[in-house]
Amino acid sequence: MNSKPKIIRTWKGWTTLENAPIYEDMLINEVFPTVKKNGVSGLEKVSISTKTKKDEVEFFLVLQFNSIDAVKSFAGENYSKAYIPDNAKLVLKRYNKTAEHYDLKGELIL
Repeated sequence: MNSKPKIIRTWKGWTTLENAPIYEDMLINEVFPTVKKNGVSGLEKVSISTKTKKDEVEFFLVLQFNSIDAVKSFAGENYSKAYIPDNAKLVLKRYNKTAEHYDLKGELIL
């Protein structure tokens, strides 16, 4: 089990079928590299999951931080507010306005 406390931040956003590859590319090649370049050092891992539906794609993001201070460095003092760059808003159909936070108690690798 993991002995160091970690913070998991989850968030969902939805795109059209056509915008899904654009948004995914934006996350991988623009949004999170820029976050790291801007000095958010406590962001350790980003998982991007999708669910394709009839007329949209749901994105489920899971970010792992090494502390709540790192989350605040990423999202600000009001860290429950979703972090969505303006260019991302252009390709999202809708999105959660807040993010959820959890204490990671452990990981099992089987």
